Amino acid sequence: MALTLQSVTFRSPDPRRDAEFWGAVLARTPEPDGDGILLPGTATQVGLRFEAGAGHGAAKNRLHLHLTDGERTQRDTIDACVALGGRLLGNGHVPENSYAVMADPVGDEFCVIEDGNGYLTGCGPLGEVTCDGTRAVGLFWAEALGWPLVWEVGEERVIQSPAGGTKLAWGGEPIAPEKDRDRQFFVFTVDEGELDDEVDRLLSLGATLDSAPSPTERSLRDPDGARFVLRTS
Repeated sequence: MALTLQSVTFRSPDPRRDAEFWGAVLARTPEPDGDGILLPGTATQVGLRFEAGAGHGAAKNRLHLHLTDGERTQRDTIDACVALGGRLLGNGHVPENSYAVMADPVGDEFCVIEDGNGYLTGCGPLGEVTCDGTRAVGLFWAEALGWPLVWEVGEERVIQSPAGGTKLAWGGEPIAPEKDRDRQFFVFTVDEGELDDEVDRLLSLGATLDSAPSPTERSLRDPDGARFVLRTS
């Protein structure tokens, strides 16, 4: 399979601040990546990327991140995030054996999952990227990436690399009309010379083209209309 998930990209009003925060939280070193800043992932941890753009405004984000237990407890992770400029949402109280809802310095929501959560055990510090989206789009990405389905309950679909690590989840509900389908998006890489073939394969699975082609990059949309980007590595 030629398609590799490089990152989840966030358009941010302060991409450098975002990259510094998440780099410190996840112990990753930011590096330049075209017009953005990349926190490289690994075979089992999805990369994060930040580029200049507007925040999410009054509408909630289409996707958010779940941090899980590793070397730190949930309380330690919360405290570290607050010290770095994050904040607890709601009344600031985290119920026992429950996740904590937080926001990073530019206001993007994320969750710190409770200690000992069996569903995300062993997934690493970035345990899950959870997205609004239908069952169909979860099946689309399972086929596109060659990743197995590891959770199928109702309309929910969750996939994970055969190597383990970060899960990608879709809740089963259509994306609400007010939510931005372009502000957060997956970036994938393919080997040079395979771009056109991969685009054709993704189109055959249900993707649609989103912009005029360039020699090294394509912008497409998944079956739910969410943008993603395909580049040569």
